[in-house]
Amino acid sequence: QRRRLDAALAAIAPQRAGQVDAYVVSIALDSDPVFAREAREVGQVLERRYNAQGRTLVLAGPDEQDDLPRGSIRSLLISLAQVAQKMDADEDVLVLYSTSHGLPQGLAYHYEDDGYGVLSPKLLADTFEELGIEKRLLLISACYSGVFVPTMASDHTAIITASADNRTSFGCQPDNDWTFFGDALINRAMRKPLPLLMAHAEATRSIADWESRMRLPASLPQARIGSAAMTWLSAIEANIPQTATTPTGRPSIGD
Repeated sequence: QRRRLDAALAAIAPQRAGQVDAYVVSIALDSDPVFAREAREVGQVLERRYNAQGRTLVLAGPDEQDDLPRGSIRSLLISLAQVAQKMDADEDVLVLYSTSHGLPQGLAYHYEDDGYGVLSPKLLADTFEELGIEKRLLLISACYSGVFVPTMASDHTAIITASADNRTSFGCQPDNDWTFFGDALINRAMRKPLPLLMAHAEATRSIADWESRMRLPASLPQARIGSAAMTWLSAIEANIPQTATTPTGRPSIGD
């Protein structure tokens, strides 16, 4: 696993001077294969959307291919440290997508019988501060993921979560290809040439409709965009592809 991770990190391209580069990290923190499937496809969608070819890293557990470095708290922290060395903190943006089960204390890390832990908002915030990663787009798919909003919010941060801090989210059955949040936001809305806030609004409507049809309690996805984040967000979204791609996999809810 460490050789896989080292090879993937070595392949990440350095930043380009004078250009706002997006560095994409997509991670599954649980070994249920739905999360690996989601993280893998999210990496492809965000790589295309944000012109992050050569600057995208996917960390995931087992799925049908099982060729990726394993997602874990440790591998995420190592990866963020390496990415921080290749970024120009004054210019570039980190785009982090995380998918897993969640707890009121943070994101649950669980890899079969080999690994357990919780990625707390404080640990993630402290890591970003230590590494100097200030400009960041955080997309968090997990129950209770709204718990990250108060701690992670800043002028330079954009954060979207699958649920409020006291709500569960849905679609994480092991045989699914997508969670509700991943399907609505990434697989559908962000494949289109929509600005982030419009994509979030569309995804929120889709999720609310699915939850209503299934008589599930509302997950209440959250979004907070810092005032200074609008500048770098406009820069990385200025050249998003103007043609949509087709959603992949089995939808999280039958249409």
